[in-house]
Amino acid sequence: MIKSIHVKNYILIEDLTVDFDNGLNVITGETGAGKSILINAIDIAFGAKPAKDVVKKGAEKALIELFIDSKNPNIKSLFEENGIDTLDEIILSREITPTSSRTRVNGTLVNQEFVKSLKELLIDIHSQHQTYAFLQPKSHIVLLDNYARDLYGEELQEYKLLYKEYQGLLNALETAQNSANATESQIDFLKFQINEIEQANIEDVTEEETLQNELSVLENAEKLQELTQSSYWALNGDEGSLIDALLQIKANISKAVDMDSSLENAEQSIIEISELTRDLSSTLRDYYQSVNSDTARLNEVQERLYLFDKLKRKYGSTLEEVLQTYDKLSEELNTIEFSSKNVEELQAKIDEILVKLNKLAQDISAKRKNYAQVLSSLIVDELEKLELAKSRFEIRITPKELSSDGIDDVEFYISTNVSQDLSPLAKTASGGEISRVMLAIKTIFAKSDEIDTVIFDEIDTGISGKAAQSVADEIAELAKFRQIIVITHQAIIAVKADKHFLVSKKQNEETEVTIKALNEDEKVKAIASLASGDNSESALDFAKSLLSAK
Repeated sequence: MIKSIHVKNYILIEDLTVDFDNGLNVITGETGAGKSILINAIDIAFGAKPAKDVVKKGAEKALIELFIDSKNPNIKSLFEENGIDTLDEIILSREITPTSSRTRVNGTLVNQEFVKSLKELLIDIHSQHQTYAFLQPKSHIVLLDNYARDLYGEELQEYKLLYKEYQGLLNALETAQNSANATESQIDFLKFQINEIEQANIEDVTEEETLQNELSVLENAEKLQELTQSSYWALNGDEGSLIDALLQIKANISKAVDMDSSLENAEQSIIEISELTRDLSSTLRDYYQSVNSDTARLNEVQERLYLFDKLKRKYGSTLEEVLQTYDKLSEELNTIEFSSKNVEELQAKIDEILVKLNKLAQDISAKRKNYAQVLSSLIVDELEKLELAKSRFEIRITPKELSSDGIDDVEFYISTNVSQDLSPLAKTASGGEISRVMLAIKTIFAKSDEIDTVIFDEIDTGISGKAAQSVADEIAELAKFRQIIVITHQAIIAVKADKHFLVSKKQNEETEVTIKALNEDEKVKAIASLASGDNSESALDFAKSLLSAK
């Protein structure tokens, strides 16, 4: 159950904490006071998309925190699977800025998929939007399957996994068939391309750069020999060479050091320079002696580089891309050669899976039809309690092609008048009747599932008198099994509250919504106001009588 909610800088709320109780929590207030703000905040905490302007004017961010207590064992499993600490209570918080939002559970950042899974285990929020969704036939099969999950839930899960595998095999078969249908000329061309790259025998993607440098040397061999040889003779020629000059300088400085030791560093420097010059001289000599014009090698390098240019024009702008193309072409050829054999194997697997799917679908369909009668009967019983005693309700199941949820179309039909034929739920029920049908469905589901908290946002729309009394009794009964939070305009529902909250709007320098838990005297005034619109003595007496008859 939701123990409390803390809301800060959210729409018209500056800083508010509301503590809920077990049982029935009722929220009332004047029209336009902001009663739905709290329900919307809970929904947003559980992953609903916030509006752009939910951050209170002047604030940088809004914060919604829920403190939740639940003994549902599935939650512990969910937390362990996602590496989230299991504490005595669940702390769910969502921080919202004008451009982004972040959700944490027990201090750990989580994604919205996790929050959705958590919501499915903890709460059920019934709003006008959900009423619309429930009226749509596509949701009816989900409702029936959820209620009957203990009967065929495991089979349905097995079916859905198998159907997913079936779809994957169909896609693979289509790809294999397309590949297997490649023409002989396409295959020959693929083989030609692969062979052309293979013949180049590219082992190093840097080979082209190395060859470009070698080409430059081969093309300029005579000039390189001339430049390096002349440089060598300048360093180490017969007369007036640089090395001879350095030797003379070294001899002179060595004599000077004998007379002035401060020249020792200079002497060391000239020694180092002399050695470096000798090394350079040797390098240049070796180089010019090794360089020569090799016409045969020049032709080899030019031909190799021409081959690389040819491959790059066809298969990629670099040798690396050429090799990537080779891998892609090889894979394509392998796929074609494999696909011809694979088509038969895939078709055999598909035929085998179809047998299993059809068998499972038939079994599930039979159980759906049986349980549809059970659920229809339960809903009729609930409708009778809600002053729709002459109602008939039927869950109709018709066949369809094999799909992700089986071979059944499921739709709810209802008649609320003796003279009226059964018609689709979405086309027949009035506003007040829809509210009661939804409450009947919710009541049945809430008694059977493990969800701790059910929230009704104005479930009493369009009802009054005996119908309102029956709705009040049904909600109070449901609150014996689950925590219920309900927004209502009906005094007859509000008097059933285990805890009553009043929403009001203050208009000072800025508008602010406040929510207050009422004491006994305040409850009387709130009920009187709901019943008659004022706090006259007669209204207060009436409110007291309602509360005493609770």
